Amino acid sequence: MDKKIVAWAVLTVAALLVTGCTSGADAAPRTAPSATPSAGNKAPGGPGAAPDQAAEAAAAYRKWGLKPFAAPPEPPAVKPVERPPGSPVPVISEIPTTEKIVFITVDDGAEKDPRFVEMMKDLKVPVTMFLTDSAIRTDYAYFEPLAALGNGVANHTLTHPNLRTLGRAAQQREICGQQTKLAKEYGTAPRLFRPPYGNWNEDTRAAAGTCGVDAIVLWRESMQITNMQYQRGDGKLRPGDIILAHFRGPAELKGTTMTEMTANMLRHIQDQGFTVARLEDYV
Repeated sequence: MDKKIVAWAVLTVAALLVTGCTSGADAAPRTAPSATPSAGNKAPGGPGAAPDQAAEAAAAYRKWGLKPFAAPPEPPAVKPVERPPGSPVPVISEIPTTEKIVFITVDDGAEKDPRFVEMMKDLKVPVTMFLTDSAIRTDYAYFEPLAALGNGVANHTLTHPNLRTLGRAAQQREICGQQTKLAKEYGTAPRLFRPPYGNWNEDTRAAAGTCGVDAIVLWRESMQITNMQYQRGDGKLRPGDIILAHFRGPAELKGTTMTEMTANMLRHIQDQGFTVARLEDYV
């Protein structure tokens, strides 16, 4: 990644207007190794799909009240966001691309709805899971089939603290400790890290770098119950945007299930003419 990309990646955080993993009525509160990266979780039924494959995809999507997504483009031969050895960890809210693609990320892991696993198996829409140990430790196995589909397993700290209130050594314990936990449970150490609430400082970057993190991932939009919350004033998705959602259930979603919230999010994406790509193929 050249100096322009590094500068771009750092500047994206200046537009961070939405705080994730917070509490509130309609706010964003708070095995086996993964399958082959891009092939394991590609939206079916797009242009060029065989008739029987397209029909199968359409039936799977109808089950959830949705229409099939177009297949995402082939990922670039060279990832547009990279961290050269010895360079600072880039901080990103979006991926530089002109393709009409967005990236879905799902945080924490408190809600473990088996229907969500079923939904992801049916739809084959790629997501990246930023997992917190204190939220997932009661049922690590829940996330194994999601990872086996090719969905990314990423780091969201051990206990979900506000990292800005901690010194570098304490931040390192939170980040490196979760790297170790996730590697043990899911077979590989994560490359991506998201700070709780989107709160980070230079100690966070330094600590993440020592833990083997390749990028700190923020977001441009956050999914609520039925509506998308946008950082930009035009209220529109843009190519390469990273979207934040959470593993939440009816108790936090006013009776709405996680699958219903996910379906609402997918409709917002599709209505604006976008499809979903796998984040790990681009960073």
